Amino acid sequence: MENDSVHKGHRERLKRRFLEEGLDGFTDIQALELLLFYAVPRQDTNPIAHALLDRFGSLSRVLEAPMEELVKVKGVSAHSAALLHLVTGMGRLYQVDRARCTRVLSNLDEIGAYLTPFFFGRKLETVFLLCMDAKCKVLCCKEIGEGGINSASISPRKVVETALAAGATTVVLAHNHPSGVAVPSLEDVQATRRIAAALSAVEIHLADHMVIAEGDFVSMIQSGYRFEEALLP
Repeated sequence: MENDSVHKGHRERLKRRFLEEGLDGFTDIQALELLLFYAVPRQDTNPIAHALLDRFGSLSRVLEAPMEELVKVKGVSAHSAALLHLVTGMGRLYQVDRARCTRVLSNLDEIGAYLTPFFFGRKLETVFLLCMDAKCKVLCCKEIGEGGINSASISPRKVVETALAAGATTVVLAHNHPSGVAVPSLEDVQATRRIAAALSAVEIHLADHMVIAEGDFVSMIQSGYRFEEALLP
């Protein structure tokens, strides 16, 4: 009973500190401990937080770890793993929702900033198509497939159909490099040129192709690539 009171007092102090000061002054251990309060009602979560960081090496890796790996850590139930797994997904939804407040994108930097949140926390290479009207007003941003821009599932026809369905006159392709290097590959450039030609045939302009990694983006246009050229610059 006394032990329960100690844990309860510690929980209340940590929660009150968070409400008064935010998370900025928290260590990774304390932040994980606090989060786990909501999945582990009566147990000391400090040892669990330590075990998670020891196993995965950093807070970000804990939050990105697959559920099947999280539950291998002593004290982590399926319920706790689901809560941890939820954080990255909710962070992506939050960032995307905030980005949607910007409806007119007037330059490539704004476009890159708009697209980057769609890739937050993604471990698989994923392709999105940003569709805009003639005034660069956002019509939609659609996920068109996983596996990279050169994947068989992401054909020029699929891109054209998505753009036509949105009523777009201008589109921007975007895909991520989970490896962390936002540099277009030869395959990226070749696939982009095929897609640009297919869009041009139906009078839709491919304004750019953004490659995104670790919160940063590289614009192919700003990097000097020209989709109609046969050779790399």
